[in-house]
Amino acid sequence: MFNYPIVLAPDDNDTVLVTCPDLPEVVTFGDDEAEALVRAVDAIETALIGRISDKQDIPLPSRPAKGQATVQLPPMSVAKIGLYQAMRAQGIKKADLARSLGVHMPQVDRLLDLRHASKLEQIEAALRAVGKVLAVEIKDAA
Repeated sequence: MFNYPIVLAPDDNDTVLVTCPDLPEVVTFGDDEAEALVRAVDAIETALIGRISDKQDIPLPSRPAKGQATVQLPPMSVAKIGLYQAMRAQGIKKADLARSLGVHMPQVDRLLDLRHASKLEQIEAALRAVGKVLAVEIKDAA
């Protein structure tokens, strides 16, 4: 999964500052550590939405330092990022995917929108169209 390491630091106004070394544009805060972690996921997704919109690469999460906090992206976001990465790696344009799936462009836009609640079946079909399959893994909680 996409577990991005983050840095939590006390801010000068009694809040917790969050940054993400892999995504320098990510800066957010929370009133406490729990809120900072929730906001970190939102900030990372926002940064990735911007990168997708700008047709930029999405860096894989780096290995966290021992004891460093990480945040995990939601599974649907991970699947959509995987679709985006596969399309970029193969030079597949959104119009190509739309034709392959027999759908209109706005539907492909929604498949790549991390904020849109796409159906898993649609993501699976899109991944198959680019030669990928979605694999789900269940692990014990840490």
